[in-house]
Amino acid sequence: MKFALFQGCNIPARVEQYAHATQAVATKLGIELVEISEFNCCGYPARNTDYRAFVLSAAKNMAVAESVGLDMLVMCKCCYGSLKKAAYLLNQDQALKAEINRFLAKENLEYKNSIQVKHLLSALYHDVGMEHLKSKIAKTYSGLQIATSYGCHALRPSNVTDFDDPVSPRIFDELVEITGAFSVQWARKLDCCGAPLTGINDRLAMDMAQKKITSAREAGAHFICTACPYTHLQFDVVQARLASNPENGQPLAPILYPQLLGLCLGIDEKTLGIKENEIDLSGIASFLMAE
Repeated sequence: MKFALFQGCNIPARVEQYAHATQAVATKLGIELVEISEFNCCGYPARNTDYRAFVLSAAKNMAVAESVGLDMLVMCKCCYGSLKKAAYLLNQDQALKAEINRFLAKENLEYKNSIQVKHLLSALYHDVGMEHLKSKIAKTYSGLQIATSYGCHALRPSNVTDFDDPVSPRIFDELVEITGAFSVQWARKLDCCGAPLTGINDRLAMDMAQKKITSAREAGAHFICTACPYTHLQFDVVQARLASNPENGQPLAPILYPQLLGLCLGIDEKTLGIKENEIDLSGIASFLMAE
């Protein structure tokens, strides 16, 4: 099994442990991840300011993947949503597709709609498969309660992203529970984490994040599990800022899904970047039991 790995802009700059953990998990599962230097920004920053620049940027990435004949494995929910949106627009509008391809032709590229864009979670669930994942697990968690944070861009609009049921998603929960952890039900599970507002309205962004954290804590979660760099940073960095105020309570540490899964696959904490998170994750090891 082989994918073109698309990290986007945020992961290499701010959440390198996500990439390291994903690569380690992929190696354990026999997945080859190919890094392609020609990939550029997914286009999301231009989405609301320059429509064609957004589509062109996204289309170039897909055309590059097509040139090497590989489906894209995307780790960021924002990048995933952007690429899926651009593909949807290009496939619905032949005039737009022709215009974009005229630009791509200058780089000897063409968008043909011949590859698929897959998020890490959906690739693990559908392509690797739950049975194969189970066969690779060396340790399981006991008594660990996890709050899954799905993120907005993978679920909506569902006819574009085709990720999971936007009202009652299950993929992430099942992937968590395969580790032996219990995926708690929490009131703000599908709410926005506030990351898109960071730098625009920090007070509102932090309030949204804090409400989600409080909801997860009230549901009995020991950790929040993430699979997006923006969501992860929102819970990790925002809580670090809020920690100075005792009224905010104890931080609820976020853990990236490949970190959660990686420990069960027998991958060591250093490789998974457990100590690279802002909020201490060392307590998670106490929930591990040998199979």
